[in-house]
Amino acid sequence: MSIVKNLEDFLKKNKVKYEALAHSTIFTAQQEAQAEHVSGKKVAKVVMVRAGDGYVMVVVPASNKVVLNRLKGLLDVKEVRLATEGEFKGLFPECELGAMPPFGNLYDLPVWVDSALSKSREIVFNAGTHRESIKMAYADYEKLIQPRVGEFSEIAG
Repeated sequence: MSIVKNLEDFLKKNKVKYEALAHSTIFTAQQEAQAEHVSGKKVAKVVMVRAGDGYVMVVVPASNKVVLNRLKGLLDVKEVRLATEGEFKGLFPECELGAMPPFGNLYDLPVWVDSALSKSREIVFNAGTHRESIKMAYADYEKLIQPRVGEFSEIAG
C-alpha cells in the first residue's frame, strides 16, 4: 500500500480506525464506488474550487455534482468556479493528480462537506493514489477535519 504518508501518520497519530483498500487503477469516484462495492452516496469525492483569490476543498458524494451557485452563497464570495487540474496540482505534491484525500487540513485548505455525505455512517475516499482507498467512519472524519457542512450538491444526471 502506498497511502499518502502524511495522511497515514495523521490517522495513526489520532488513533482513528480505518481500513486501507487496494483496487485496480480507477479515475472517477463512481469507479471507486464500483471497485469497493459501495453506494456512490458513501464515496467522498473531492472537488477543488476557486473561491475569490483562494482554493476550497469541497467534498460531495460520488453520485452528486456541485451546484456552484449554492456554494457561492455559503462561501459568501463574489465568484466561485471549478479549479482546473493545472491550478491545483501543486497543492498536493505527494498525491497523484485527482486522487487527493478529503483532508484539506493537511494542505492548509478549508473543507466544506455536503450535508448529503454527512449522513453516511462510513465513507470511502482516495488515499492519494488511483489504486488505494480508505474506509472509515464519517463521525471520525468529521471529528478530525471539523469541516463546514452545507447543502451545495445534487444528484448528477
